[in-house]
Amino acid sequence: MRGPVVLRGSQLRSKQASTTDQRLLGEQTSTDWLHTDPWRVMRIQSEFVDGFGALAKIPKAITVFGSARVKPDHPYYAKGRELGRCIHEAGYAVITGGGPGLMEAPNRGAHEAGGLSIGLGIELPMEQGLNEWVDLGLHFRYFFVRKTMFLKYSQAFICLPGGFGTLDELFEALVMTQTEKIQRFPIILMGTEFWGGLVEWIRTRLVEEEMISASDPDLFLVTDSPQEAVDFCVRAHRGFVEDLEARRETLIEETEILNQQIDQFRNSNSS
Repeated sequence: MRGPVVLRGSQLRSKQASTTDQRLLGEQTSTDWLHTDPWRVMRIQSEFVDGFGALAKIPKAITVFGSARVKPDHPYYAKGRELGRCIHEAGYAVITGGGPGLMEAPNRGAHEAGGLSIGLGIELPMEQGLNEWVDLGLHFRYFFVRKTMFLKYSQAFICLPGGFGTLDELFEALVMTQTEKIQRFPIILMGTEFWGGLVEWIRTRLVEEEMISASDPDLFLVTDSPQEAVDFCVRAHRGFVEDLEARRETLIEETEILNQQIDQFRNSNSS
């Protein structure tokens, strides 16, 4: 045994240069160990712990995805800012990737309206800090940890125009919803002209060649109106609550019937 590892046969021929304790307690002449896989596991774990701890008590929230390259004078930016305000007025917090452009715009709209503005940033080759409109911010090293936070703490996903990153986040949400890895949350594409070509390709090519089910395009809504997008989320969540309440009533009725049957069975046995 070398720690938890079992070695046999040819694996025993090489003598271990030092023990784990010796390496831990000995003088460190190099910091290369900071970048080895075992240490990365701990770093990944710490990012999950930090994320869960920081976001566990946030109110219901809607995540907005969008391009970091859009400037504040662009019409898309104004639309994103309006969207942030509408999300707050509907009683939700706003979550974005925390960067500039169409991440900043919803954060700004929510912040200016008095709402909670959350940013989940990511380490990139070109340094990109959190925008100034973020009230609660986290900065991640690993994309997959950040994606988990988006999925875990969001009740809906709205995609403003964007590039590869936005497309990745959109299809991540669609796949997780389609495969029922998460419950069916609203997914909205903001910008009929921008998203039109992609939506048409999905509804024709993918459906016609049976790459997806005919009902899968119903997983998302396309609109130009921030208010319509938010109203769609509100209606979907209201319907979800109503479904749960109806299910609860059914379970109560079934429980009462079962209790009666149990009592009858016990009475018949005792007699």
